[in-house]
Amino acid sequence: MTAAYDGQTAACRMLARVRTGLDRILDDAALRAELLAGRVGLLAHPASVASKLGHASRALAAAGERLQLIFGPEHGYGGEAQDMIGVVDARDTDGTPVRSLYGARFDDLSPKQADLSSLDVLVIDLQDVGARYYTFVWTAVLAMRACAKAKVRVVVLDRPNPLGGVELEGRVLSPGFRSFVGLEPAPIRHAMTLGEICAWRREEEGLDVELAIVRCEWDRRSLAFDWEDRWVLPSPNMPTPTTALVYPGGCLLEGTNLSDGRGTTRPFELTGAPFVDGLRLAHALAALDLPGCVARPLTFSPTFHKHGKTLCGGVQIHVTHRTAFRPVLTYVALIALAHHLSPNDFQFRTERYEFVDDIPAFDLLTGDSEARLRIIAGDDPMEIATAASRLRRGEEELLARSVDLGMRLSR
Repeated sequence: MTAAYDGQTAACRMLARVRTGLDRILDDAALRAELLAGRVGLLAHPASVASKLGHASRALAAAGERLQLIFGPEHGYGGEAQDMIGVVDARDTDGTPVRSLYGARFDDLSPKQADLSSLDVLVIDLQDVGARYYTFVWTAVLAMRACAKAKVRVVVLDRPNPLGGVELEGRVLSPGFRSFVGLEPAPIRHAMTLGEICAWRREEEGLDVELAIVRCEWDRRSLAFDWEDRWVLPSPNMPTPTTALVYPGGCLLEGTNLSDGRGTTRPFELTGAPFVDGLRLAHALAALDLPGCVARPLTFSPTFHKHGKTLCGGVQIHVTHRTAFRPVLTYVALIALAHHLSPNDFQFRTERYEFVDDIPAFDLLTGDSEARLRIIAGDDPMEIATAASRLRRGEEELLARSVDLGMRLSR
């Protein structure tokens, strides 16, 4: 046996540590026959892969399931589009029509009834990353609502939450702050799977839709699964599992004029701006003794996006202890310090953000206006960050209810 073959078989053994909903339905012909009877559509993206990294569309076709239609979420079915860039309809390599669920208007986020009329069942297989503002969960919810109107069955092939299934962080979204980065009230770090979120919304909204969740087999109470063996970018700026780990905090940078690291090889881990003194910011963060991370000063020049091709001072957030690290706490503190150190240059984003014109992006992301207003007022950065990262009394019940619903609907 060659060394190359040894390495390949070792990799396959490591990939078998978790079985996704896709893996399970591919391995069970009876389950496929029961759940996928009729005309089948698929909502998927690049990370919709089976254990040996073959894409769901190919794997289902090889198992005898002929797809009538494919839907692609934000960033596109192929995952090529950057954030908030509209995607047009296309065709898969085998000629199957691909409908975009991310266009110029909020209405473009839902499947059209005319398209759903050609289907009996919609299979949803999307890798989420465990943060309220990662839009794939809301694409799934909107698709489920559309399927309820069209009387189309929904089958969710569930996948692990890369942040685990225990830790919650960030306030539950307040009324009046709903958008595509938070369609329904959930904490920023929600600890649910996409299937559990669909089960929660079906129950809460009383949706008349036949929903089946093919659960994934994983240890949801830990981060023990070695994602490096099978990580596929679900979106262009989510290149590694570490990116997903910092994202619940790092995405808050989108609501400011600080770089969110797009245009670098470490999005959301790197941040800064031409006006930032990275050494001062790193020292200020170190003084807060934030858990599970170190801020390292650096300079960088993004190739595109905010401050593209401009020298920036800033920091890289290095996660030193995955379970201790608190991304929302860390990045709210970082943003508050950046404002404190450069009050005349730091700005909150005021442009249109995810189809919303009249609410600042930072408020949509944090879930209300309190953190932004306290930062502007010059309140203590650690006090602001602590308040923004904690759930209010009783909000933990959301997790228990949604997980229970997901388990009851799972196969």
